[in-house]
Amino acid sequence: MKLRSKIYLYSSVLFAVLLVIMNLFIYLMFSRLSTDSQLDQAAAETARIAADMRRAGSGAAVPELLRAYVPIEGMLRLLAPDGSGPAPVTSASEQEISRLKPVYHTEKRTEIIQAGGHSYAFVSIPVIWTDGNVMNVQITKSLESTMSTLRVLRIVLAGATLIALLPLLLSSRLLSGLIMRPIVQMTVTMREIKNSGKFRRLTLKESSRDELVEMGHTFNEMIALLESNHVKQEKFVSDASHELRTPLTVIESYASLLKRRGMDHPELFHESVEAIHSEAVRMKELTEQLLLLAKHHEHWDLDMKRIDLEELARASAKAFHNAYGREVTVQSKGKVEGYSDEAKLRQLLFIFLDNARKYSDEAITVSLEASGQERVIVITDRGIGIPPEELPKIFDRFYRVDEARSREGGGAGLGLSLAAEIAGAIGAKLSMNSAIGLGTSVMIRIAAESGGRQ
Repeated sequence: MKLRSKIYLYSSVLFAVLLVIMNLFIYLMFSRLSTDSQLDQAAAETARIAADMRRAGSGAAVPELLRAYVPIEGMLRLLAPDGSGPAPVTSASEQEISRLKPVYHTEKRTEIIQAGGHSYAFVSIPVIWTDGNVMNVQITKSLESTMSTLRVLRIVLAGATLIALLPLLLSSRLLSGLIMRPIVQMTVTMREIKNSGKFRRLTLKESSRDELVEMGHTFNEMIALLESNHVKQEKFVSDASHELRTPLTVIESYASLLKRRGMDHPELFHESVEAIHSEAVRMKELTEQLLLLAKHHEHWDLDMKRIDLEELARASAKAFHNAYGREVTVQSKGKVEGYSDEAKLRQLLFIFLDNARKYSDEAITVSLEASGQERVIVITDRGIGIPPEELPKIFDRFYRVDEARSREGGGAGLGLSLAAEIAGAIGAKLSMNSAIGLGTSVMIRIAAESGGRQ
């Protein structure tokens, strides 16, 4: 069963049941109040008749008293404890109840009885008669007018229920349609996206602020995110294939050259091997960076702890100097400690030091400072700089500030993107200032201790 049908069925049944229960409650309450009112009136009338008959009992014959006080639609009886007494007096329209078996009651009694398919109010009141004996004055009074009114009420409530069910069913259908409309739109939109391969969004009524419109906005945001990720994925695959194609082409070319002429020209051997090795190393680094970027932060096995940033910076500067022969000056005012993953922070430093090496021939400076609950590491070079309009894009994958920068110096454009991923994983914040011809400064902000702002 479709959701629309379920909503329509459940809401219709629920409303119908509630309507029936409400009308049934109204009928039962009115019936109870009406019958109780009739019993109270019959009891009051019986008490009045008993008092009048007792006062007049010595001066008048009992049958005359019974005929004088008999109800218009009912019966009046005077009954002794042994069941004896004068014959009951019954109105002309209710002769059938005169055949009811008399029953003596020691206490006052009020109830509704059935006789011949009709309802009657029965009241029995014990009184001390003029001769000193205890007698029952019993009145049986027809409730046909009340029952007739209740029958009319049943018909009215049943008709009202049926009439109310028509708009109820219509409103349930409208309600189910209203609830399902954005869901149906989402289904249609997703089907169109699947068939066409093009992302679409829902058209929403901005004037409405209900949950359905909010769900539509969430759907549009999700589609926007999927579209953005799809575009990035296409660009990533295109750029990655482009970056990998170049070293593979170089390796293939030199391998073919070696195959054709390597045996006859030994001088080509060293050149080809060196080129193949260089491109293989570059392709390995590129592949490792791509795999690391594809790996989620939760799988990086981080070891967050309090570390000595000055010691880390000096050790990194020494290793960098040994690897590339470039001087790196570390500036620090005393011991500076921060909370981070030591291995990942060292990798982050190497990325920015390597960038500074590629685009600067002068000395590189690493300075450490404390700023409130943060610790700041600044890597500064005096290189060619980056245009201000390019700064927002530098952490995008495969992005190069200037395509003219050589592959030997510029890399694949994954270093800064990887740096952004590492910073996000260890809770560091990156920022960069640069000026053309003056150099670039990169700031790494980390928390001073566990639980600090990261």
